[in-house]
Amino acid sequence: MKAVIQRVTKASVTIEGQQVAKINSGLLVLLGIVNDDTQDDIKWLSNKITNLRVFSDDNGVMNKALLQTQGDAIVVSQFTLHASTKKGHRPSYIHAAKPEIAIPLYKAFVKQLEIDLDKKVQTGQFGADMKVELCNDGPVTIIIDTKDKT
Repeated sequence: MKAVIQRVTKASVTIEGQQVAKINSGLLVLLGIVNDDTQDDIKWLSNKITNLRVFSDDNGVMNKALLQTQGDAIVVSQFTLHASTKKGHRPSYIHAAKPEIAIPLYKAFVKQLEIDLDKKVQTGQFGADMKVELCNDGPVTIIIDTKDKT
């Protein structure tokens, strides 16, 4: 799994003109899934995201995690995170998991994040043409790949 995590002051997801998710302060998580991702990857990534210290403490130092700030989260599926651009100019998505593998893993990740945060996590819609709006706070953008745990 690969995640792009953005600290936001606000974020929303709109599908066909209907807003399906909206948060204020928190994290927008763009999530890409590959065929060999596992439940261990889900647990590891959720723990990493909920405890990632990217929010400012009283001294203005990034020393607080989403769990401590009680901020919100939106998770958006994004197979393009696994694009291969080695050949030519058209990205290949051969490494991205097909929907029959990716959807259950995506749902399991959202559920694990909800358990770890002890709150509802908002989402986009898997496979939909989504319009994602955000105000990146900082900006703070971090990429985490479960294949790079060491």
